[in-house]
Amino acid sequence: MYYEMRLPRNTKEGLLFMLIVSIISVNTIAPLIMGYEFGFNKENYLKTLRVIPIMWIIVLCLVNLVARPLVGKLMAKFTKPTDSFNAKTLFNIFFSVTILSICLTVIGSWVGQRQFSLDPIREFFYHWPKNFFIAFWIETLLAQPIARFVIKRLHARQAAKAAVENVEA
Repeated sequence: MYYEMRLPRNTKEGLLFMLIVSIISVNTIAPLIMGYEFGFNKENYLKTLRVIPIMWIIVLCLVNLVARPLVGKLMAKFTKPTDSFNAKTLFNIFFSVTILSICLTVIGSWVGQRQFSLDPIREFFYHWPKNFFIAFWIETLLAQPIARFVIKRLHARQAAKAAVENVEA
C-alpha cells in the first residue's frame, strides 16, 4: 500500500502535524489580524500575546469538534480519489480556513475584548473577508508546508532506519 510521505500515518504523527500547524497559525494569524485592526505596534502585539494561549486551545477544539467533521463531508463531495495530492490539499485548506475563520471572526473578538457582544456578529462581513484572506495564505504558504515537510522528514528517517534494520537482519 502506498503511503503519502507528507501526511501523518498515525495518531502520534497526527498530533505532531496539528501542533505544528496550530502553533504557526495562531502565532502569525492572530498578530496580523490584530495589527491590521488596531495598528502594528508593540502594545497591540503584547495584547495579542496574552490571548494566544486561550485562542490556541479554542482553535484546537474547533478543529477537532467542528472543522474536521465538516471538512470530511465537504471533501467527499468536492474531490475524487483520482484527484491529485495538491488539489485535495488545497480543497482541505480552503474548507478548513473557511469554517475556522467564520467561527473565529466572532469568537476571537469575544476573547480579545473579554466580553460577549453582538458587535462581532454585526460587523462580521466587514471583518471576515480580511480574516479569511490572512488565514488562507498563512495556512497555504507557511503553516501546512512546514508541517508537511517535518512529517516527510520523519517518514524519511523511519524508512532509512527500517532499511538499515532489514540489511542487518
